[in-house]
Parts: sequence; C-alpha cells; structure tokens
Amino acid sequence: MATTLKPPHKTAAAAASAATATAGAAAAGAAGSGSFGWLAHVKYEHLMAGVSGGVTSTLLLHPLDLIKIRFAVNDGRTASVPQYRGLTSAFLTIFRQEGFRGLYKGVTPNMWGSGSAWGFYFMFYNTIKTWIQDGNTAQPLGPSLHMLAAAEAGVLTLAMTNPIWVVKTRLCLQCDDRVKAGTGTGYAGMMDGLTKIYRTEGIRGLYRGFVPGMFGVSHGALQFMTYEEMKNKYNQKRKRPIDAKLTTAEYLTFAAVSKLIAAAATYPYQVIRARLQDQNHSYKGAWDCVKLTWRYESWRGFYKGLGPNLTRVVPATMVTFLTYEKVSRYLLDRSKAKSASAVP
Repeated sequence: MATTLKPPHKTAAAAASAATATAGAAAAGAAGSGSFGWLAHVKYEHLMAGVSGGVTSTLLLHPLDLIKIRFAVNDGRTASVPQYRGLTSAFLTIFRQEGFRGLYKGVTPNMWGSGSAWGFYFMFYNTIKTWIQDGNTAQPLGPSLHMLAAAEAGVLTLAMTNPIWVVKTRLCLQCDDRVKAGTGTGYAGMMDGLTKIYRTEGIRGLYRGFVPGMFGVSHGALQFMTYEEMKNKYNQKRKRPIDAKLTTAEYLTFAAVSKLIAAAATYPYQVIRARLQDQNHSYKGAWDCVKLTWRYESWRGFYKGLGPNLTRVVPATMVTFLTYEKVSRYLLDRSKAKSASAVP
C-alpha cells in the first residue's frame, strides 16, 4: 500500500494543537498518559452498534447497491457488461433473468463488509474523538478536528475491509451470461472469492481499488463532520449539551442531509474504484481509469449509477445512523448502570 498509516494519536495531537488551544491541551494531556493512552477510550459498544446498523441497512437495501455497481462499471465498451435503460429496467431484468436470488448476489460479503466497516469506523472515530476531548464528550471540537478524526478512522477501516469490498463487487457483477461465456471468473461465495483472488492475483488483487478508496476517506470525513456539526449546533441552539439525545426524526434528518452533501461531492471515486475492482476491465491503474473514462464518456462517466446510489445510500445511511445511535445509547447506558451497581 502506497500510503503509510500514522498512529492516530500522533496525527490527532498535532492537529489539535494547531487548531485550538483547548483541544490541543486535551490531546497533550492524553498523550502524557503513555504511547497507547488512547486505548483507554476504546468502547466496544460503538463497534457493536455500528455492526448492527450496517447489517440492518444492507439487508434492506442490497438490491439497489447491486444495481448501482452494475451501472458504475458499464463503460459502453465492454460487451459482457449487461445494459439497462434505468433503475426499474435493471431491477426487472435482473429479477427476470436471475431470479430473486440474483438481486441479492454479493449480499454475504456486503453484510460482512458493511457491518465490519461501520462497526470499526464508529469505534475508531469515537475513540479518536474522545481521546482528543480527553474523555469529555460534551467538549465541541469544530469542523477541522471532526474531519481529522473521521479521516483517520476511515483509513484504518479501509485497510481492514478492502478485500471484502473487492469480493462483494465481483459477486455483484457475476452475471450468469458472463460466467457461461467465459468472460468472468465464477465465485461460489465470499470465502471462495477471497481464496481465488489471492491465488490468482495475490495480495494486490485483494487491494484493488485501495487508492481511490483512500480518496473515499474524504467522503466519510465530510459526512461525519457535517453530521456532527449539525447535531452540535442544533443542541447548542437549544442550550443543551452537544452530546444530548435527539429524537428519531432529528437523527434521520441530519443523517440524510450529511449523506447527500458527501455523496454529491465524492461520488466519482466510487465509479473508478468499482471499475478497478471488476476483473473484466483492464486498467494500468487509477489514473489510467480516470483518463479512459474521461476520453470515452466525458464527465457523465464519473456519475454513472448516481441515481441508484442516492436512492440506496440516503435511506441506508438514515437506517444505519439511527440504529447506531439507538443501540449505542442503550449499550452505553447499560454499561454505566452495571458499573454503578458494582460500586459498593
């Protein structure tokens, strides 16, 4: 991997001292407790809540994710890629040709990927954020530190989950016609896909799309920054602590707005990433993919599948964030209650 991952605490401390004196002091205080002082802020309740949110949204909306991927890799030059006229046409064609199971191809690695990605992301993000706050969750960080914490969480999560996303992409693109024609490698499932890709393409095959995925870190950073800032400003306006509990409608609204902003700003990287991960396309790298897409499809090529993507990701984000907020609140409250009852 071309990018070197720095320990989260070092980067966070540097940014904190540069951004605000208050946050800088908090970060410095945390650093003083030892090289791994940030581990004290790890709460596995965030991991469990994130997994719950990711799996729930995936089970509900996987068919739209599958259609989005098939639109994204349709460059008009690869004959084995199925052609669809629109979202409804794609849904009906897949159902007619591949049955109900065809709409859920790749759902297992998608659940693994989405569940683990959201779980690790929320855990890493809240650990880094709470460490910068020196344990005071009511202390506002501001946009720059929110983006920093989210970006670091995104890099760590991507490094752990990229192989799962490669298999998920290929399973979603595993049309019966392509396998029969010999233009695609057949995978029996997630483990079979991981094994075959590693055997035939090595570790590099499992990390295809990692570079554009790194650009995608900006997507998560922008989304989390927007989401957190909206919650903070809203609670401050109501003269309440920034970590005060919100209503279901408020969580859903903030999640939807933050996802729309992030998706519109960063969608092209998802198209490039999907094309690099598809074994039926041959590119020399991310930049080669960008040049060919622009040459043959202009700017529209970078936004193929945006409609199905927004149709999927906005409600998926709403479900994921709402589930996370409710489950994490419940688990953290239960953990506090147990700790309080254990005190003599």
